Amino acid sequence: MKLVLIGYMGSGKSLLGKHLSQVLDIPFQDLDTYIETSEKSSISQLFETKGEIYFRKREAILLQKILSENSNLILATGGGTPCYGSVMKDLLGSNNVLTIYLKCSVDTLTERLWKEKESRPLISHIKSKEVLNDFIRKHLFERSYYYNQANITVACDGLSEKEIVEKILFQLF
Repeated sequence: MKLVLIGYMGSGKSLLGKHLSQVLDIPFQDLDTYIETSEKSSISQLFETKGEIYFRKREAILLQKILSENSNLILATGGGTPCYGSVMKDLLGSNNVLTIYLKCSVDTLTERLWKEKESRPLISHIKSKEVLNDFIRKHLFERSYYYNQANITVACDGLSEKEIVEKILFQLF
């Protein structure tokens, strides 16, 4: 079984994926890290030098490569991964793949991302929390169609990492 974590940036996909990996004793893979290793370049450099279309095409190809491997895995995707091309349709149509949407409110995401915006190229230029909140609200609205197709949705607001993992495990078993 492959558990694929989706959700907006800052929703905790990588953090929770690592925690689930330890609890379930299943390997963890971060798609962005996999792409960076494969491309020998950071995500921000890929966007800057080759553009988003190139990045999204490579992301979809490398995601299919991971999904085609015959092993159990917990995969943290990028925030935009399920929203491009046929990626979400492919995830939902794949055997032994379960998608889990880590759903956070705009306010929760704003608080989390404001603290780490310098390390996030997509939002590093934003100068105020209000503008960041509007940016997230718009993006989340655009992406919610894809996120809401996930097999499982876990509401994460106000919960600790441990509580979210317990919610995921409860829905899995």
